[in-house]
Amino acid sequence: MGKALVLNEDRLFPADASSRALCRRLYNEVKSLPIISPHGHTDPSWFADNHNFNDATSLLLLPDHYVLRMLYSQGISMQDLGLPSTDGSPYEQDPRKVWKRFASNYHLFHGTPSRMWLDYVFAKVFKLEQRLESSTADHYFDHINEQLRQDAFKPRALFEQYNIEVISTTESPLDDLRHHRKILQSDWDGKVISAFRPDPVVDPDFEGFNDNINELAELSGESCDSFSTYLSALFARRAFFKSTGVTSSDHGHPSPATADLSAQACETLYQKVRSGSHTVQDAELFRAQMLTEMAKMSIEDGLVMQIHPGSYRNHNPYLFKQFGRDKGADIPMRTEYVEALRPLLAKYGNHPDLSIILFTLDETTYSRELAPLAGHYPALKLGPAWWFHDSPEGMRRFRQQVTETAGFYNTVGFNDDTRAFLSIPARHDVARRMDCNFLSQLVVEHRMDEDEALELAVALSYSLAKKAYKL
Repeated sequence: MGKALVLNEDRLFPADASSRALCRRLYNEVKSLPIISPHGHTDPSWFADNHNFNDATSLLLLPDHYVLRMLYSQGISMQDLGLPSTDGSPYEQDPRKVWKRFASNYHLFHGTPSRMWLDYVFAKVFKLEQRLESSTADHYFDHINEQLRQDAFKPRALFEQYNIEVISTTESPLDDLRHHRKILQSDWDGKVISAFRPDPVVDPDFEGFNDNINELAELSGESCDSFSTYLSALFARRAFFKSTGVTSSDHGHPSPATADLSAQACETLYQKVRSGSHTVQDAELFRAQMLTEMAKMSIEDGLVMQIHPGSYRNHNPYLFKQFGRDKGADIPMRTEYVEALRPLLAKYGNHPDLSIILFTLDETTYSRELAPLAGHYPALKLGPAWWFHDSPEGMRRFRQQVTETAGFYNTVGFNDDTRAFLSIPARHDVARRMDCNFLSQLVVEHRMDEDEALELAVALSYSLAKKAYKL
């Protein structure tokens, strides 16, 4: 018999009794609010086809790059975790053996957000009562798989059980959105929308860039022979996305650099990147110009623009070559915003129809750059503590450093940004607990009244995200 799996109801609340009681009161008012998940990466085919998930390993381990990166950092190969490589080398194909390997290394996740999220899923979703460890691995695997075979654990049923009001996936302009269209044509009323992610056709360093633009031309009916027809093709694809309910675009550039080049300079640069004769500086300048072009399109079509830079993508060339993107080898970088965003903001930052949500992986910019920018420009809002900082301490640091300059209402609540579908309520629960923790401290310090804290708790948990993403 394993050790008991216990989720303390006061987890993440303040240590002193009076603050904890106040935090609990605030949390009890928001814990059951619907989930707004406006920025994520779940597979839309799950909701379109509504098939049962296969097994614990393929659902809980393989899509979760937080889990993969930790295990890989301890010398466990991707092949041993059940991932096939491009060179055809042998890999573990028995999901039970992969799960047992994970269970025997579950201690690696002590003190991490992944441990909190996974324990929440095990206890709340699957009603497991012992901790995951080597001795309980088979029990976990069999119990979870038995549950996954039931109708109550199909994607649509879980969507409803989790009280998700809307969830956004993320697709490139080359996607035909067949799964989203299938959902719209079904008799299910769950709201699953996409987000327009143009990176494959606006980043000259993206693999297959030229072929991607050729496909963009075919899909849009625009030649893409010139910069103007290329822009027309992108605008056409945005309109197609918008017709399925999309409300946002999503830009994962290496930096937030923007530019405001002349029409002739844009044409010359476009032809250069299309020919493949561009330099590293040319690629960065092209991405910079395209952020400004996307802002212009956002003013015209109303899509909310998300910019989340500062990740060195696919830092490990071996992993990228053998296993592709999103295997945990993305690393945060130092990022500058004030000069980088100035060309775009000088041109469009005061426009009432532009809405930009900024994210960062560089916490040193919170109080120095991001909070002052969002606290001034009408077009700017700040996304939540994101990715590597999607954690209790990351959330606390974000609120502490941003609030005094930008306030609460220049932020957009929380989003979970995940492929790990079952962890969504766990992540939102952590965010709600930490925001109530932060608000309770303001009340006990007599910097805010309790009724104001409650109003803010609801806004941070629900209404700010709904408003910011036009949902």
